[in-house]
Amino acid sequence: MSSSAESLGKRNRLVITASTLGTVFEWYDFFIYGTLAALLAQHFFPGESGTAAFLKSLAVFGAGFLVRPLGGIVFGHLGDLIGRKYTFLVTITMMGVATFSIAIIPDYATIGIWAPILLVAARLLQGLALGGEYGGAAIYVAEHAPPGKRGFYTSFIQMSAGAGFLLSILVVLVSKGLLSKEVFDDWGWRIPFAFSLVILAISLYIRLKLSESPVYAEMKAQGKTSKHPLKEAFSSWPRARLVLIALFGVAAGHTVIWYTAQFSVLYFLRDTMRLDASHAEMIMAASVALGMPLMILMGWVSDKVGRKKVLLAGYGLAVLLVFPLFHALAGAANPAMSEAMKVAPVKVASTDCPYSAFAEKQTAECARAMAFLAKRGISYERVAGQPGKDVVISFGGVNIEGFDEQALLVAITAVGYPQTADPARTNYPLVVAIVLALIFLSAIAYGPVAAILTELFPAKVRYTSLSVPYHFGTGWFGGLLPFVSQYIIVSTGDVYAGLWYMTGVVVVGFLVVLFFLPETRDRDITA
Repeated sequence: MSSSAESLGKRNRLVITASTLGTVFEWYDFFIYGTLAALLAQHFFPGESGTAAFLKSLAVFGAGFLVRPLGGIVFGHLGDLIGRKYTFLVTITMMGVATFSIAIIPDYATIGIWAPILLVAARLLQGLALGGEYGGAAIYVAEHAPPGKRGFYTSFIQMSAGAGFLLSILVVLVSKGLLSKEVFDDWGWRIPFAFSLVILAISLYIRLKLSESPVYAEMKAQGKTSKHPLKEAFSSWPRARLVLIALFGVAAGHTVIWYTAQFSVLYFLRDTMRLDASHAEMIMAASVALGMPLMILMGWVSDKVGRKKVLLAGYGLAVLLVFPLFHALAGAANPAMSEAMKVAPVKVASTDCPYSAFAEKQTAECARAMAFLAKRGISYERVAGQPGKDVVISFGGVNIEGFDEQALLVAITAVGYPQTADPARTNYPLVVAIVLALIFLSAIAYGPVAAILTELFPAKVRYTSLSVPYHFGTGWFGGLLPFVSQYIIVSTGDVYAGLWYMTGVVVVGFLVVLFFLPETRDRDITA
């Protein structure tokens, strides 16, 4: 191998390693909140209703996603104006500081309403930072990639989201292992957030070794960089049309599959199937670790067969398989719960029941009954009641009029509904296999996305044009998925109903990609 080829190979390895590790760490900072959302609910949103507190915690998680488009606009503009490298140095610093701040915010018991206000502020800063990070890393790697390998090179950036999620779970598990449950629940949960300072130092050290993207450096040398990136990105209908295709066809669709395979599965195992929290986290860690190479594989496949075919395959398979896989997951994780739902389905009969998932305290008996069932992950069907009767709860030949928590708990346990999953009956290998299958579906759709988005837009406004639709799609459609899907579940009583949100978004994405997205694999991205 010649010295120039060896030098080029060394440079490319540094580019991929530095960009990917930095993005892994940013995703860690962002996802550590999602991993600990249930525990944060206890400290920042205390009240009588655990369901309401959890939904509020997820709403704050979603707030970080809602602000990501603004981060995409601000840092996309800077990335096209001053360069790729310096922009994502700023974003990673902002992310590390915002994440560490969560570690030191006093809880509600200490400072009252200021606790959730400061928590929201930290999440908004995280969202702004991530709004600039992904576009910079994806573009930086793509603009270094040799022809015919952009899908493979940029798939490492795609893999970084799963790696960040995995790292967040591992740090939580290690922290739990070093502390008693009581200590971790009391203050130990702050350790994973504080760990972000260590991660920030490593990220900055690595990224400071990088030089500017060759495509951007060449444009700058020729005086061809954009002076008004945001204006130019939307200056004509053809360019605006590409942004809309990227938003609804690429960003929104692949993201809801990814978040379903990660957070929805975690919440389903832990809160619905009643697995021990640490067991559910270990299952997710093992499955994500096994599934990450699949994203690289699908990026490589997209170099061979085209981006569009791979993306359509991911969308189509996700729509067809998500419901069967979740039903299979229930049977493998908690057979007793799955069997009870089949043989003794619960019906809640009431008239004009004033049930609100956000209420701190349910007053009506029918609402208290539904809150009781939702808290225990028990699926139920709401039916019309009889006048004069607040609520009648029916299951397995049993009819209970009115709500008495202890009596309902005894009766529902007697017909087979377990309070927790029995580890002896959980088929752990099958659970991991099913979760891995769901992650594989997300990998098919997720693997080629960075390549598609970098190839879709011209170089001089690429950072802006990519970041805006990506973060509207991932931030608004994907970021709200944990909250929206959980809200649908507690509102309808159907533990599988939240999957319809993902299905609807993916169907729209499939149609947009099929009819409007051009094949981008062989495009020259230096223009």
